[in-house]
Amino acid sequence: MNPARAVTLHEPREPAGDVLGGQTWVVFVSHASKDKEVAARPLRDALVGQGVSVWLDEAQMRIGHSLRRKIDEGIRASRYGVVILSDSFFVKGWTNHELGGLVTRSVAGEQSLLPIWHDLDADGVRRYSPTLADRVAMSTRDYSVEEIAEAIAEVVQGERN
Repeated sequence: MNPARAVTLHEPREPAGDVLGGQTWVVFVSHASKDKEVAARPLRDALVGQGVSVWLDEAQMRIGHSLRRKIDEGIRASRYGVVILSDSFFVKGWTNHELGGLVTRSVAGEQSLLPIWHDLDADGVRRYSPTLADRVAMSTRDYSVEEIAEAIAEVVQGERN
């Protein structure tokens, strides 16, 4: 039997309502800290302006919190994982931890992965991860943050309609 034929794709399911006392987000944004100011924050702000709830580390983390636990909770309580892929992203430990969790949920049909290429092209992404290079993505070289946010909002809000 061809293993590819045995794969079943599913729409992402809503996280259980008891996650974080009922708090859920539409989008979890995974990014390298180097990309926070130029890509992650502006994307979060643009998505919120489009009516999309966003989990971004700096808004959820407080002194004394367990980084791993808060990240895992954010991934678990979000329907979509937006991954801002950059050279910095691929060399950081925490971003690879987040990517592993997001890919696992995506493969299980629990979440959709939405890649953004930041200062990378397909060859750059392929150099780090051929499987991520295969996904349809938007690039900050070709689109403004506002255009990317509009496209993400269209995907996540279109599913609710």
